[in-house]
Amino acid sequence: MASPKRFYPLAIAVTIVIGLGSRAYAGPGATFIHTYVGDVLYATMYYWLFRWIVPLRTKQWAAMWALILCFLIEIGQLYHTPWIDGIRTTRLGGLILGFGFLWSDLVCYTLGVLLGWGLDHSYRRVQPPNTRGG
Repeated sequence: MASPKRFYPLAIAVTIVIGLGSRAYAGPGATFIHTYVGDVLYATMYYWLFRWIVPLRTKQWAAMWALILCFLIEIGQLYHTPWIDGIRTTRLGGLILGFGFLWSDLVCYTLGVLLGWGLDHSYRRVQPPNTRGG
């Protein structure tokens, strides 16, 4: 199994690929997947990011800060001025900052952080003791 130093960047990359792919999905349940899966994985990606950049902190710490960041970004979508809306019109700006506030996104972010925490917890349980960190 990959060490935490390798696991989290890989988890971030896989999560981004699946999240972006969910926007292009055209099979059964496409409307549901387009509406919710990307937002869930957006928060999961932030959880992985906090676990990677602050490895000595606990899973709970990473979950709390990932959720706070996602909620702040969502609440920030209530703020509209030409300069920030200009950033949102770019591909990267739109992916990071979003466009408009939705209550359902807060639920998705909560589920996404819980998903990351659960996967992390499961991954860490199967790691040999000498490769575990934080």
